[in-house]
Amino acid sequence: MNPAVPTWAGVAASFALVVLTAAVAWRQRLGLVRDIAVAAVRAGAQLAAVGAVLLLVFRHTGLAGASGWLALMVLIAGRVAARRAAGIPRVLGIAMAAVAAGTAATLGTLLTLGVITAQARVVIPVGGMVVSTAMQATALVLVRLRDEARTARPAIEVRLALGLPAADAFAPHLRDTLRTALIPAIDSTKTVGLISLPGAMTGLVLAGANPLTAIRYQIVVMYMLLAAAALAALTAARLAERTLFDDAHRLRPLAVEPGRPHA
Repeated sequence: MNPAVPTWAGVAASFALVVLTAAVAWRQRLGLVRDIAVAAVRAGAQLAAVGAVLLLVFRHTGLAGASGWLALMVLIAGRVAARRAAGIPRVLGIAMAAVAAGTAATLGTLLTLGVITAQARVVIPVGGMVVSTAMQATALVLVRLRDEARTARPAIEVRLALGLPAADAFAPHLRDTLRTALIPAIDSTKTVGLISLPGAMTGLVLAGANPLTAIRYQIVVMYMLLAAAALAALTAARLAERTLFDDAHRLRPLAVEPGRPHA
């Protein structure tokens, strides 16, 4: 057993940190004690279940099982991103397509160039990081585009009235949206190693790998996450832009999601 990996007794003992968090919430009357407890229990149960399924995938299904697992992650990630941006026409399909595009292009490049091996135990964790990053970038882009289409409608319609096509009328808002969505990935890439040691590198070091080996892997991870965010954000922005305007280059009215006041 690797001494750097906690035992199950150690995992149980770490629940004291959850108790401490709940105590702080209770003391400050935040009304979050139940949510904290449910989140902690769900995290443990979900991770235990995922671990058991991954064990079966690694032992019996190989790369085919890994592909199915990735497809399921893309579907779930697309739904999560779409819920954040309710109101955009056909948002579910857009979100799933964006996450899938960012994931497929990034993983496909890494596999084609031989940067990572085509093994389930490699593709699944690496793919999970890519899908998560693509989901976050997609959600940021779609939410920002929806809000821009609502708040900046007068300015957009003025440009349309002056004869600009829809793409040109919406271009300033599209650029600002993409810039905003990529800032987290860019900042994380710029500050990696200075502010924190990311998960991939930390996991390898704890597993006993040479720090220089861990660094090589982490560099690849940061580059792939940056690409995944950029590709997913661009795909989401372009697809959403098309649904925001009709064939006559008119800005469509956006549905107001429940609980949100009209503009």
